[in-house]
Amino acid sequence: MLKLPVYLDNNATTQVDPRVLEAMIPYFTEHYGNAASRSHSFGWEAEEAVDYAREQVAQLIGAEPKEIIFTSGATEADNLALKGVSEMYASKGDHIITVFTEHKAVLDSCKHIEKLGGEITYLNVNKDGLIDLDELRKAIKPNTILIAVMYANNEIGVIQPIKEISAIARKNGILFFSDATQAAGKIPIDVNKDGIDLMAFSAHKMYGPKGVGALYIRRKNPRVKVIAQIDGGGHERNMRSGTLNVPGIVGFGKACELCRIEMKKDTEQIKRLRDKLESGLLTLGDVYVNGSKESRLPSTVNLSFKHVVSEALMLGFNKDIAVSSGSACTSATLEPSYVLKALGVEDDLAKAAIRFGLSRFTTELEIDYAIERVAATVSKLRDTNCLSEMTSADIDLEMKTL
Repeated sequence: MLKLPVYLDNNATTQVDPRVLEAMIPYFTEHYGNAASRSHSFGWEAEEAVDYAREQVAQLIGAEPKEIIFTSGATEADNLALKGVSEMYASKGDHIITVFTEHKAVLDSCKHIEKLGGEITYLNVNKDGLIDLDELRKAIKPNTILIAVMYANNEIGVIQPIKEISAIARKNGILFFSDATQAAGKIPIDVNKDGIDLMAFSAHKMYGPKGVGALYIRRKNPRVKVIAQIDGGGHERNMRSGTLNVPGIVGFGKACELCRIEMKKDTEQIKRLRDKLESGLLTLGDVYVNGSKESRLPSTVNLSFKHVVSEALMLGFNKDIAVSSGSACTSATLEPSYVLKALGVEDDLAKAAIRFGLSRFTTELEIDYAIERVAATVSKLRDTNCLSEMTSADIDLEMKTL
């Protein structure tokens, strides 16, 4: 049975898995101690729960538990990584390399570093959304201390060549940071095999609660250090002070465990439905896939519908289908997506783009309904636009014959 509205905005956030919620509830009601309270059983229980969750999170990405620093989310983790490295390694250099299509949490952190005197190089991407590795090599300078490239893009789902990027960084003695917020829990990640030194990710993108995330910080080969950006109490090995969100962390851990165990099954189902949605909408004609079709997340497709404006398109079905025209962090602006502009997508197509994000809870019925409703709305808008253009042409002709 189809239940409306249909949710296809899972790149913005995902539904909390009922099994995650079940794991969290006792830490709101029964085991509500502060994990930093070491003098009684309530604190011991909370600390034990956090330690177990740290193990679950670490296992998902092939890390050690002590390499996981809990934060309020990926935005904070991005800030801690970039600003923390910039300050810690200032004596070695002040140059960071990143990409024009990064999340705003990375780009705005880089702007902050620039204001303080740091030097940032922004790499272009090709029409598929991938960076040019030769351009990366040419951008490296003697004072380069960090390369920051996201694992998978939040708007188009494109997966960057992470192993190749990390190999370049390692060869030049440069740290490599990746924002893996969209990738973690959806595709296999191993920080050691991938050569990642710092990595940000968040619970609410992988069926966990909002308000909790993590920064992975490598402890050996090389040992990475960062300067804390939040002071007060020395929590998280003096790298992120603040009372730990124990229920959230427990939920994060459970979400990571479920993703690790069920990833293969989830991926097969999600990709099949994503491909069905994509092929169903491409039959409309004048519909274009934004970004690489080969190197992308199984859950994401970004489509531009020619002769249609995305805001008008979404108004046609947004009571019944939840999608977005870009990142949730930039949805307040009507400007074309900066990510699509970086790909070289023309303004009219960039303004006609819709991002669809699927999850383990997406059903076949929902995809069938989405294809039907989106197709009907696109056709209606195109017919209306066509009639409007014909009317305008008639008026112009009449004016010229007067």
